[in-house]
Amino acid sequence: MSMRRFVPALFISAIVLAGAACNEDGSIKVSSLTFNGVKAVDINRLKGVLATRENTRLPLVGWRLPWSKSKNYFDRARFDADLKRIQAFYSDRGYPDARVTSFDVKLNSKQTEVAIVVTISEGDPVRVAAVNLSGFDVLPADHLATLTKQLPLKVGNPRDRQQVVSSHEAALNELRDHGYPYAKVTTDENDGGSGKEATITFTADPGVLARFGQIEIAGNESVSDRIIRRQLTIKPGDVYRRSLVQDSQRRLYSMELFQFVNVESLDAERQLPDVPMRVTVAEGKHQRFNGGIGYGSEEKARVDAEYRHVNFLGGARALGTHARWSSLDRGFRADFTQPYVFTPHFSLGAEGQQWYTFTPAYHSTVTGGRVAVTHRQSARTLWSVSFSSERTSSEISDAVLNDPALYNDLIALGLDPTTGKQEGTLSAVGVDFQQSTADNVLNPTRGYTLALHAEDAGRLLPGTFNYYSTSGDFRYYLPLGRVVLANRFQFGNIHAMGGDPSQVPFSRRYFLGGATSLRGWGRYEVSPLGTSGQPLGGDSLMAISSEARVQLIGNLGGVLFLDAGNVWKDLSALDFGDLRYAVGTGLRYTSPIGPIRFDYGYQLNPIEGLMVNGGPQTRNWRIHFSIGQAF
Repeated sequence: MSMRRFVPALFISAIVLAGAACNEDGSIKVSSLTFNGVKAVDINRLKGVLATRENTRLPLVGWRLPWSKSKNYFDRARFDADLKRIQAFYSDRGYPDARVTSFDVKLNSKQTEVAIVVTISEGDPVRVAAVNLSGFDVLPADHLATLTKQLPLKVGNPRDRQQVVSSHEAALNELRDHGYPYAKVTTDENDGGSGKEATITFTADPGVLARFGQIEIAGNESVSDRIIRRQLTIKPGDVYRRSLVQDSQRRLYSMELFQFVNVESLDAERQLPDVPMRVTVAEGKHQRFNGGIGYGSEEKARVDAEYRHVNFLGGARALGTHARWSSLDRGFRADFTQPYVFTPHFSLGAEGQQWYTFTPAYHSTVTGGRVAVTHRQSARTLWSVSFSSERTSSEISDAVLNDPALYNDLIALGLDPTTGKQEGTLSAVGVDFQQSTADNVLNPTRGYTLALHAEDAGRLLPGTFNYYSTSGDFRYYLPLGRVVLANRFQFGNIHAMGGDPSQVPFSRRYFLGGATSLRGWGRYEVSPLGTSGQPLGGDSLMAISSEARVQLIGNLGGVLFLDAGNVWKDLSALDFGDLRYAVGTGLRYTSPIGPIRFDYGYQLNPIEGLMVNGGPQTRNWRIHFSIGQAF
């Protein structure tokens, strides 16, 4: 052993011997584990494969987080094994020459904790010289071209073992999605004698072109075979496609009837041209009740209660009810879903509600229902056509009841001067389109989501209100090492027939501000103002948000964000030079129910004359506390 490595090893032994005298349990805690020389790999991923781990502490302050129950202690045997794990970790990622050149272990003055510093020499990587696909001629030319382009392995990058495995699986799955369930793919790596370049060749043995055979159903008790079969997108006689197997499994899970679903082929070793299939399910509870109490900086206390029956009257029909009470909104909703209409991809939904919404200037009550036909094209894409009929009633709030200037503004928007209300019926046809490639619903880190909506009210339909509207919401998530860049763009426009603002119900008007948009302001605070400074809502909206999310330590993360946007009276008043801006920072703690979020937003250009809670705005910052990412 070299003197460089002998001295730290001797020091480690001394630490272990001293530990029994320094701690009640005879162990020494790991206060920190840091690396020098790490450039080619993610440090957090490197730490994740090691047995030696540091105790979770707040950065800079050094306090151990109260929710961190585990205590990590130094163990000589585990640390020696970790030195070998580091080398293996680098080798798998294309750096076979990586070595731990030195390490330093420092004991604190109380002899209760150690700080470990590991220095690594990464060396030169083995780079991918070429990626070849052989024997894949059975695939359509365009699919083969797409497969070649989308393989994780890229020429010029370090040869990553995980990317080799992922590319192998992608090539194999492409064959299985074109009628070759028994296909085999072998992987060959040739370094060309240089040791620093690798040519990766995937060779296919497609096997027999096969079709789906008979389908067996197992495990169901109260749900009939017929209900299960009608949800399947695999049919006997159709060419075998792995994607259809996955889609059938997803559709059965989405019915919420089953705790477990597995769709698999049988007798694979016989390689039959007609592949027998088995669908195995395990039924769950059909009736569920959920209740919750929460608190947010905007809605204050919140109470929610929900009941759901996922096999109402049989046939996998779903019935749900939801009640909520908070300072911003409250009411009751009920919904019904018929999961199979004409084909497995179509469903029929209906919902009814009585819902109350409170804004600074007025509060609205919406009573009515909606019927929609939805087509789920794939797991990521759906569209729907709906018809809604509602009775809306909006009334001036107590805060502005005796404000003549604001009263006149609301009359111009359709308020009845004798009753102080706007009332009417709304009949509308709507079209929605949604597509998502996001990797997680609660906390996405890559991909995008797109939601578009168009609505036409009145015209040939009976009702008090006449308008048409369009709106959209686009979100994009890009991982860059430890940082995730999250971006959002929103737009919306309502066009009142004849240019008469009274043709649009108050409940449809736009506002910005709050925990999910323009976080320097509170909810409903950004919109055109009345004469007295109260936000009245508008008919045109645009908002842009961008934030950098980074995992700090453990489950604790931080963000920096910039929000911009505004609401205008109508499209003719839209002015990109009139955007409101807010910057800020925040913390995120990952929990089982989603990220617990704390944001501080600061207004860069406050709204002159804005009235908040009956008085002029006195501060140009807001604090938001809630659950879930802002977008």
